[in-house]
Amino acid sequence: MTEQTRRVIVDTDTAGDDTQALLLAAASERLDVEGITICAGNVEFEHQVENAKYTLDLAGVADDVTVYEGATEPLLATHDYADYIHGEGGLGGERFPDTGIPSGDQYGPDFIVEQARANPGELTLVCIAPLTNVALALQKEPKLGDLLDDVWVMGGNANCCGNVTPAAEYNFWVDPHAAKMVVDELDMTLFDWGVTVRETAFDGDTLDEFTAGIDTDLGEFFGEVATSVRAFNRESFGEDTTTQPDSGMMAAVIEPSLVVEAGRYHVEVDDRDGLTRGYSVVDENDVTDGEPRTTVVESFDNARFEAMFRAMLRGRSPESALD
Repeated sequence: MTEQTRRVIVDTDTAGDDTQALLLAAASERLDVEGITICAGNVEFEHQVENAKYTLDLAGVADDVTVYEGATEPLLATHDYADYIHGEGGLGGERFPDTGIPSGDQYGPDFIVEQARANPGELTLVCIAPLTNVALALQKEPKLGDLLDDVWVMGGNANCCGNVTPAAEYNFWVDPHAAKMVVDELDMTLFDWGVTVRETAFDGDTLDEFTAGIDTDLGEFFGEVATSVRAFNRESFGEDTTTQPDSGMMAAVIEPSLVVEAGRYHVEVDDRDGLTRGYSVVDENDVTDGEPRTTVVESFDNARFEAMFRAMLRGRSPESALD
């Protein structure tokens, strides 16, 4: 760890792309991962916990990074799992880890609060899950935003179609009440579904290179977790492609210059039931009286991200691809 290292807590609902974000964080010399918190989301909670532990073990950091179990359901809403995309269990439908690694002895939101209080201004919270854990941490510590150095959130859909309903991106849809609370209370950088689709996609040739051409344990692992996503996208959209929302954002946490363009806007989340549940209203034209406190990533350097991802799969630090 150096003076330039960013200390992070990662909040995740560990399925396919979450695992790749964790691998990027673990491989980076610029991040010090203080802990992982697990939140209800992609697949059954027990699978998410084991998937995170398995990923950390694969990265060789399971002895140094503890997994803390958090919210097992949204604040108020019910939700559907996304195993139709990620495969049964969340890792493509082929791996069902049972690591035997113990979880931390704290509740996930309590861990976030304790660490923020003990290290004011020093921690970055990287959120790649529904925001239930963060909302619960906010309820316990209303000054959480002042205690954290930075907050990055993968979620929402900035004036574009969603990915679970026409109106909403999955993380915000799963727990719209939590998303609304967090967006209202915290300054953050938002990596939304729109920039994910536009800027993080790997095409078939790239996927073939990563899954068949990189002869490492990490390359094999990515091949397995990408299989179900590729199949879903072929069947649903006729495209051999995957998107990398979580690992894309993690790469930007590692190397902020990957964010080519961003705007600061007022954002609100619709927490009502119905067709617009989880819809993120991004006031790009400044027509409301809301305070513009959310930095929305609008353009992202896919080429350098791809190079960082390739380096990680080959067992190198992701930032080594930037030299």
